[in-house]
Amino acid sequence: MRTPRPPRRPRSLAGQLFAMQVVLVTVLVTGCAVFAYITDRMQAEESARHRAGAAAKAIARSPSVREAIRTPRPEKRLQPYAEQVRHDTGVTFVTIMDTRGIRWSHPNPERIGGRFVGHLGDAAKGRTFYETYTGTLGPSVRVVTPVRDEGRVVGLVSAGIGVDTITEQLRRQVVLLLGVAGGALALGGLGTYVINARLRRHTHGMNAAELSTMHDYHQAALHAVREGLLMLDGQQRVALVNDGARELLGLRDTADSPGDGQRVLGRSVAELGLPPALTCALLAAEPRVDEVHLTADRVVVVNTSPVAGGDRRGTVVTLRDHTELQSLAGELDSVRGFAEALRSQAHEAANRLHAMVSLIELGRTEAAVEFATEELELAQALTDQVVAAVAEPVLAALLLGKAAQANERGVELTLTPDSRLDDGLLPPGLAHRDLITVLGNLIDNAVDAAAPRIPHARVGVSVRGEPDADGYAALLIRVADNGPGIAPETAQTIFERGWSTKPAHGGARGIGLALVRQTVRRHGGAVTVAEAAGGGAEFSVRLPLREHERERERESR
Repeated sequence: MRTPRPPRRPRSLAGQLFAMQVVLVTVLVTGCAVFAYITDRMQAEESARHRAGAAAKAIARSPSVREAIRTPRPEKRLQPYAEQVRHDTGVTFVTIMDTRGIRWSHPNPERIGGRFVGHLGDAAKGRTFYETYTGTLGPSVRVVTPVRDEGRVVGLVSAGIGVDTITEQLRRQVVLLLGVAGGALALGGLGTYVINARLRRHTHGMNAAELSTMHDYHQAALHAVREGLLMLDGQQRVALVNDGARELLGLRDTADSPGDGQRVLGRSVAELGLPPALTCALLAAEPRVDEVHLTADRVVVVNTSPVAGGDRRGTVVTLRDHTELQSLAGELDSVRGFAEALRSQAHEAANRLHAMVSLIELGRTEAAVEFATEELELAQALTDQVVAAVAEPVLAALLLGKAAQANERGVELTLTPDSRLDDGLLPPGLAHRDLITVLGNLIDNAVDAAAPRIPHARVGVSVRGEPDADGYAALLIRVADNGPGIAPETAQTIFERGWSTKPAHGGARGIGLALVRQTVRRHGGAVTVAEAAGGGAEFSVRLPLREHERERERESR
């Protein structure tokens, strides 16, 4: 059984274009050649008619011709004259005859006296007559014109150029035309081949179907990948951006209709309105690996790589969403701190328990009861204060955990008397995770700042609602410490990514306050820093609550 032959692979796109261009050039050159041939033939016949007419009219106006016609034997003088004119003008024949068509001259002297072969038309009536006719000398383009003497037609003159002569002239022109056409065809074919060879290199020899399939896969992959992909050309303009990159960078322009009146593609990176640190990372000539940057509402991990090649032809940028992971990392750090605090408290509780057991063994029961009661009251005081003031369980747990962590570091964390947060005050749109990010980072920074002031290190926290006529308009958070404070000239830069007074450890420093500002702005709030009453720094956060209610009402509509 014969093995079926595999289906023939379609010709590549470059090959198809080459064949089409060769056919097009051939048809174009052939059409031009045919048109030029027809035009040249018509022009040759018209030129022959003009030459013959000019010769015939010149002879008819000659005085010597009129004088010869008056003689009894006109042929004796007209025959040599006609032959001289024929040789001088290059026409095929010159025939002078009477009005009846009897020849007085002819290139063949034996035909003198015979009748003119052809039509005379209205020449005997005084009008010039043109025709193409086959006479005694073969086919020719001829003219018959009258000879006038004192107003009367006394004779006729016919001059003509043979078709063979015209054909010979045309043949020489056709040979030249074919040479030019052949050269044009060769030059066009060579140019087409060079262009298509370059096209073949750029398309890697693929045909139209394969290119279309690759384009479909390319578009599907760009839209399917959740990670952001951004490609910049050599002038640092956006050459390609997928949906993931638009979302992560907050670019509102879409592929069909730009949302902000300007398209993203073709714009410089510096014109996209990205944070300065992120813009510098995208414009950097050297590669960037796993750098964490903040946008308006995202935490992204950026990797950049210049396009390989002799010249720097652009940059490939990949973006990964780190927002959720950063929030989870913050929560994990809080949980880890809670665990460390619980471990330390368990160790301290064991020491206190051993002390009470020893007192009981020594028979000092009253001293043991008094010691246990003092420890219980001290541990319960802060818990009662937090639970009474903050009804939101997540915030209450965060405050208690941070208090335990601060206590382990020798820092006293207190809740100010004006703190009050009732249950249900926070709208559903204000996520607990965002509150943990804001309050947790502010407390951590305050504890770090106050820790060197041991044994007088203190951190004060205030959490309360801002009342108005309709209830509460905003959530107010204040965190103050008695540390060294913030210099006025750095008050605006502390919220930028990378700012920190502590040494970096794997890039973990310098992002806490930046996350606070990003989270607060995302909810339409504001964060400020000022000098605390007792020295140090005081951070104030205002988160509007009504905006979330309006958004919920718009969504319900």
